[in-house]
Amino acid sequence: MDGRRQSGNVDDRRGSSSGRRIGIGGGIVGVILVAVITLLGGGDLGDVFSNVMGSGAMETTEQSSYQPDDVDNQLALFASQVLAGTEDVWTAEFQRLGLGTYRAPKMVLYTDAVSSGCGNATSQVGPFYCSADETVYIDLSFFRQMQQNIGGDGDFAYAYVIAHEVGHHVQHLLGTLDQAHEQMSRLSEREANHISVRLELQADYYAGVWAALDNKMFNSIEPGDIEEAVDVAGKIGDDYLQRKAYGREMPDSFNHGRSEQRVRWFTRGLQYADINHGDTFTSEYSDL
Repeated sequence: MDGRRQSGNVDDRRGSSSGRRIGIGGGIVGVILVAVITLLGGGDLGDVFSNVMGSGAMETTEQSSYQPDDVDNQLALFASQVLAGTEDVWTAEFQRLGLGTYRAPKMVLYTDAVSSGCGNATSQVGPFYCSADETVYIDLSFFRQMQQNIGGDGDFAYAYVIAHEVGHHVQHLLGTLDQAHEQMSRLSEREANHISVRLELQADYYAGVWAALDNKMFNSIEPGDIEEAVDVAGKIGDDYLQRKAYGREMPDSFNHGRSEQRVRWFTRGLQYADINHGDTFTSEYSDL
């Protein structure tokens, strides 16, 4: 994304945070896996904390002494450029489809811990979108941890994660996110998880739409980029992460979708490059 514009909607709070750090018996790897299963792509913060605490978490307090290095600053620049790309794409799409003016989300870059409109969070929950303040929150260290812990790496893999979170913002603007959350509050945990999977797969689809349209606007996709995103999508499926974290699958607790599903809906978005083919809510759950 050399030469691409940066977004004016980034609030850089790196190095200014302190607060709760949460750890479990397996160390930070275990926490990230538990958190990613619950939250990567916009899950509920309360669910993350209950899952982590339910796994034997201990709380400590640690003051941040963060000093950004060149890699962190490059990641911050890249995240700002990706956010700008989502602004350009979704502004044009909302106008084309007659959906009104696209209201771009904010992005907060933070270190260790942050206070959001959805509550307090630590970096261990991974990137998340909060509809209460229409903001994507990212501790850039997540991208290094993503490489170390699940083997996901590359600029386009990182862009996919950001675009997925912005996909939840698109759902919020269209009313899908809030409607789904209201429905989930009235269902059993198993049934609510099914709704969550539908939300996450649609956000994957929207990430694919963004990638296709961004490439059309800026010729941004280079050889190997799609493979990077597909590789990461496959490694953040509930089945993959649960096998890695627990050695087995627990399908009733899936709330983001299987690896195969996440890859399929992301690539479907790339193929169709429009919102209209991203309905994950009307088909049978078993057909997703």
